[in-house]
Amino acid sequence: MRIGVLTSGGDAPGMNACIRSLVKTGAGRGHVVVGIERGYAGLIDGTAKELGLADVDGISRRGGTMLGSARCKDMMTSAGQARAAEHIAALGLDGLVVIGGNGSLTGAHVLASRADVTAPIVGVPASIDNDLGCTSLAIGVDTALNTIVEACDRISDTASAHRRVFIVEVMGRQCGYLAMRAGIAAEADCILYAEKHISEDELVIKLRALIRMSFADARAKRRVLIVKAEGVRVPTSRLVERLNVHLEEDAPGVDIRETVLGHVVRGGAPSVTDRVIAQRLGFAALQVIEDGVSDVMVGWEPAGGVGDKTDDHSIRRVPLTTVLEETARLLDGTSPVTQGRLRLLAQVEGLLAL
Repeated sequence: MRIGVLTSGGDAPGMNACIRSLVKTGAGRGHVVVGIERGYAGLIDGTAKELGLADVDGISRRGGTMLGSARCKDMMTSAGQARAAEHIAALGLDGLVVIGGNGSLTGAHVLASRADVTAPIVGVPASIDNDLGCTSLAIGVDTALNTIVEACDRISDTASAHRRVFIVEVMGRQCGYLAMRAGIAAEADCILYAEKHISEDELVIKLRALIRMSFADARAKRRVLIVKAEGVRVPTSRLVERLNVHLEEDAPGVDIRETVLGHVVRGGAPSVTDRVIAQRLGFAALQVIEDGVSDVMVGWEPAGGVGDKTDDHSIRRVPLTTVLEETARLLDGTSPVTQGRLRLLAQVEGLLAL
């Protein structure tokens, strides 16, 4: 078989490990793996090359993606989708693995639903935000969390030395998972996430109370760490500006600073967890294509055991329609997974500042 692979949307540490797994497994089973460059943009242009074992030696330890990635607006048009379908046939592909997030998997579903695409299309979840349905972890999440915690640990050192408040903004858009998980691991005093829907004034009142309590003489605290998800609509700089107005009253002698980690969170060598998950998902994706099954995602330990079992006890095969529907619920807050995260965090929020 000739099996295509592309990485699309935001890059995530571990994508390379998944590519290597596909190439190694494919070579061992007599297949040819074709790497499509720049995601759907490369598929629409027909930019691709066969990948041999030498091409993927040592890539598991590298962040980013060796194939390149892009957010492709043309893939949202019927003309772009038709050209992508044409190149699947022109490249002689007997299957296509799409590694990416919500938009990427939406594109995979669109292609799999076309009458002129007969090759099986399989999605692999990769998103540092962990905002995809039907997978408990996506490729890149663990590395992003470790990067955030390391940064917060370093910031805490200097904050303690100078009696400072730091607001650290992390990625996540509509999903506050990174802020929630990393904030607890980094001993944050407060975690701000969009799912709670707090107004700007309420945020300021809450943070002023935190600062007053933390730097009271009886507490003798030397630093306050606030981890904020980027999905919180109030800009970090605006929060700092408003808190600064009251700082001399609330905590004399204390400074407040902001750090926006931004795309630092995306990069770096993938963790062991991300490498192993990526390798196993890649292996499973190739098996699904061999079975001739299309329009599915291979999910890592999905909640509720949704989907069909694979040979790997941690991986299940889930229809992309189900994945996309659950992803929408994750993002609008109606998913039991999102609600469960919020319930758990609510139980400890009052303990963070103690």
